Amino acid sequence: MNIVENPSPETWADLLARPAKDLTQLQDGVSKIMQTVQKGGDADLRKYTKKYDGVALESILVDPEEIARSGQTLSEELKKAIQLAKANIEAFHRAQITEPRVVETMPGVRCWRKQVGIDRVGLYVPGGSAPLFSSVLMLAVPAVLAGCREIVLCTPPQADGKVHDAILYACSLCGLTQVAAIGGAQAIAALTFGTESVPKVDKIFGPGNAYVTVAKQLAQLEGVAIDMPAGPSEVLVCADEGADPQFMAADLLSQAEHGPDSQVVFVGRTRTHTKSVVAAVHEQLATLPRRDAAAQSIANSTAVVMPDDKAAAELINAYAPEHLIIARRDALAFSERIRNAGSVFLGYLTAESMGDYASGTNHTLPTNGYARQYSGVSLDSFCRQMTFQEVDEQGLKGLGPAVMAMARAEGLEAHAVAVEKRLEEVFEGLTNIDAKLAKS
Repeated sequence: MNIVENPSPETWADLLARPAKDLTQLQDGVSKIMQTVQKGGDADLRKYTKKYDGVALESILVDPEEIARSGQTLSEELKKAIQLAKANIEAFHRAQITEPRVVETMPGVRCWRKQVGIDRVGLYVPGGSAPLFSSVLMLAVPAVLAGCREIVLCTPPQADGKVHDAILYACSLCGLTQVAAIGGAQAIAALTFGTESVPKVDKIFGPGNAYVTVAKQLAQLEGVAIDMPAGPSEVLVCADEGADPQFMAADLLSQAEHGPDSQVVFVGRTRTHTKSVVAAVHEQLATLPRRDAAAQSIANSTAVVMPDDKAAAELINAYAPEHLIIARRDALAFSERIRNAGSVFLGYLTAESMGDYASGTNHTLPTNGYARQYSGVSLDSFCRQMTFQEVDEQGLKGLGPAVMAMARAEGLEAHAVAVEKRLEEVFEGLTNIDAKLAKS
């Protein structure tokens, strides 16, 4: 992990460049999978699951009874932890529910908007080397709160063909009954087009590998919305000398262990403290079960010494990290300088893993610099905002002439007539509307 002191702004882009993957190379292969599943349905889902997961599926959908009894194999400690996480996530996202607020923009003209859940959503939960049951909570809890009418979750099967019980237990807690034991691009294809077992959805959520990312991009071309562009996980830690190097190293490694294409960045105020953090990273790295993957990530990562707070904040904004830890005495005040970040963790004691699992905020966040344009998943992600307006006679009188004038100026006569006819009817059929309005 290289240490760079006070780099000039023109070098930041190269210095902090993410490990790049050329996803265009995957498009042809993923597109073929998508087209094949579109035509072949469940039969091709089974074919791809056998090919990529080594599993011959008896049933694509998990039996609801299996979901209901999934907690029987889990420890009470784990079940209580999952229950606590769900309660916190639910409390935070429930607070995002909004009630319609009527605004009278002028006398007789009332406007409001209403939060409405998306009808059909698909949730993708990666499998791979670990059962990411936390992602079930992060996606299912807001989907249920939003009132989505149909929720289907896809996740890869284990070697025995089953979905991990921790994932099923999280589904059970959230009330999900449609769980498909399929993963990869073929799962996204199923959600995009629908098959005999998997319903077509309106929007797809959830992280995944490069193949899943490309499949989600292709799904958009078929009229299916996605949550956001997603890539490898990342964290930037900004710390002052009061931050314990062991804490900071653990935070950096918690993201590095996701995989070799993850990236971590440390921004310190002094070289001495930064060197202590880097030394702690390498010390702790040797003890990790996933040290090989984490070591590759650390090799792609950088430590930066930035004594000037303004420059440090601008570097962070330029990088736009998925996760930002501000481990400083003045963490809250410093955070006011930050414009671009997915989720921010304040103070010496707020480990990033708290947000990954159970603080209540959502861990589905924009990566690869997309925090400049995208927010993380929230209740709003599962909703549409429908607008309403209502005009009475007073509003027609006050607003109608302006609408007519604007419509005719744009050459849209029918727009003007739609208002004019109402004015004529309300004001007793007189054609001289201006005269009648002047008398009223």
